[in-house]
Amino acid sequence: MQLKYTLLAGAVIGAPASAADLKLSIEIPTLAMAEYHRPYVAVWIESNDQKFVDNLNVWYDVKKRDNAGAKWLKDMRTWWRKTGRDLNLPVDGVSAATRAPGEHQFSFSSSTGALAKLAPGSYQLVVEAAREAGGREVLRVPFTWPVKTAQSAQARGENELGKVTVNLQP
Repeated sequence: MQLKYTLLAGAVIGAPASAADLKLSIEIPTLAMAEYHRPYVAVWIESNDQKFVDNLNVWYDVKKRDNAGAKWLKDMRTWWRKTGRDLNLPVDGVSAATRAPGEHQFSFSSSTGALAKLAPGSYQLVVEAAREAGGREVLRVPFTWPVKTAQSAQARGENELGKVTVNLQP
């Protein structure tokens, strides 16, 4: 598995120091195949030494009766080993339905959730996708917290994920 990323930084003038936003874009590519299944996707934060910090999003078949869609979450092996097997699913504010191919936008604020308790340091936003009758892919996008200047970083997948972009604003 090959990991690729680039990091771009620029200054933001006049932004408040007390709040920051993380905007995330995840592209699910259109794959030409007879039997297409939407991927399960997990998004979480890790320290640079790859220790789990917190979950941001987990997409799976949340509508199956008796939470039966959760049994396939273990196919996202990296996420499952780090945190998934210890969760009580669904997780309020984290669990969501799978998404169709296309670009999906998310926004997280430093005033709530995972970012509110994030200690200063260097991190990676990790996105893992796994698809029934398909493959599995993990992308890592580095970022620094707290946000002092605007940061933009991205990674591009080769099969299950397209471009993943992280934009941080102080």
